[in-house]
Amino acid sequence: MSEVVKHEEAEFSGPLVETQLVCWYFYAALTFMTAAMLAGLLMALQLVQWNPLNGIELLSPGRWRMLHTNAIAYGFLANAFLGALHWSVPRLTLRPVQSRWLSYTIFVAWQLVVGATAVGIIFGEAQGLEWGETPVWIDPVAQLGLLLVAINFMTPILQVKGPMYVTLWYFLAAFVWTFMTYAMGNFVPQYFVAGTSAGAVGGLFIHDLVGLFVTPLGWGLMYYFVPILLQKPIWSHGLSLVGFWGLAFFYPLNGIHHFLYTPIPMFLQYGAIMSTVAVELVVTTVVINFFGTLKGSGRMVVTNLPVRYFYTGMVFYFLTCLQCSMQTTLTFQQVIHFTDWVVGHAHMVMFGVFSMWLFGIMTYLFPRLLGVEWYSRKLCEWHYWLSTVSLTVMVGDLTLAGLFQGYFWASLQPWDASITASFPFWTLRVFAGLGMFAGQLVLLYNLRKTLQSAKTQTA
Repeated sequence: MSEVVKHEEAEFSGPLVETQLVCWYFYAALTFMTAAMLAGLLMALQLVQWNPLNGIELLSPGRWRMLHTNAIAYGFLANAFLGALHWSVPRLTLRPVQSRWLSYTIFVAWQLVVGATAVGIIFGEAQGLEWGETPVWIDPVAQLGLLLVAINFMTPILQVKGPMYVTLWYFLAAFVWTFMTYAMGNFVPQYFVAGTSAGAVGGLFIHDLVGLFVTPLGWGLMYYFVPILLQKPIWSHGLSLVGFWGLAFFYPLNGIHHFLYTPIPMFLQYGAIMSTVAVELVVTTVVINFFGTLKGSGRMVVTNLPVRYFYTGMVFYFLTCLQCSMQTTLTFQQVIHFTDWVVGHAHMVMFGVFSMWLFGIMTYLFPRLLGVEWYSRKLCEWHYWLSTVSLTVMVGDLTLAGLFQGYFWASLQPWDASITASFPFWTLRVFAGLGMFAGQLVLLYNLRKTLQSAKTQTA
């Protein structure tokens, strides 16, 4: 393999992987994650009436709440995925990306897009759609950026001769689906449809952004990194394709379950419920495949921190989809709709699953990118445990809060009774969020000291 890689590097007159760019993407991702966490803490403080920025309109909680979600989706996840893609795609295809110049251009442009989105939201130019708040003057630029990303990565993938590994299947699908999903959510409700039709399209966009952008990239990276770290092939290649086609067939219909009991036609609502339940079966096949791969190597979950991140995320993903298949039924929705249950569910999938996977990838790759081991293995452990325990507390807290709120509303008690009952849960949420943020600070400190070690070694 090393001889093949050397041959490819000579043929394409440059390194196979642009390691500097991978680092830059990871640095940008961690920067936006820190900003998103600060925004989330501000929202949590607002709920318990401890907002330190009270009375400042431009820094009001409603705007920071949108910054929180957008910085996670487009700042942290997108940047981290792009960094991991720049590492994995050339190694899977034995070809560099289509254009290194284009890669650096996309990096700069994407940071400007995310930064301009934050400024636009703060100054009140957000669109009225969850995760689609991007100001209208940013949308064409972001859409063009997604097209360039697809061209840059799909070119070497499509040049692969013979059967493609399942990771490349997921990547190809993600590039196409993400481009279409972003256009559907940011242009169709804004310019072409209104009323319940816009609500239906908006619901599809909200969920497809998770299922057709984040999920295929996340699973694709797991199919790449897990076999490498475990040093064994994936348990069942056939089962991996079952998961891929199940995702492709069932997930696009899920989004309507955000709008049950609305004027949207009932056949669409029933279809969303059935496809959501089906997705849990699809996810189960993927989880079985990965735990089958782990068989005989279970000790690595204890000894290998990136592997522990990966499998922690898989457990959270199974629980998330199990929860989702229950909460989308019409009966369950009567209790938990508009409650904090949904907030806990969102944190479990976005932080407990995909952020955990990306933290594991960063933990594995930074020593290889920088040429030096982590400054402190103990600090890496602290980051894992602070993140995992704090998230578990937050999810459990918000899940219980949602049930209390739902039953308070169902019993037709005064609204302020549910608010009073929620205060203890919201207070615990603040401290759980502080624990997650403490883990982030530990990671940043550890990375800074590691960078100093790398510079010292280079000198």
